[in-house]
Amino acid sequence: MELHGSLNMIGYGLAAIGSAIGVGMIFAAYINGVARQPEAQRILQPIAMLGFALAEALAILGLVFAFVIGA
Repeated sequence: MELHGSLNMIGYGLAAIGSAIGVGMIFAAYINGVARQPEAQRILQPIAMLGFALAEALAILGLVFAFVIGA
């Protein structure tokens, strides 16, 4: 049996799971912090958004590398 196709997309799919877990942990910590101290929402929200953006940027960078290496 011969396998055709690119295994780097499977690797990217597995790496994207890590990014999804990271985003979930970021927002879980944000919700937990706001639930404990509602007055800290103005401080915690930009930090949570920055963490979300960085986690998603790494996932997008992984997608780009998957296509570049696979070509």
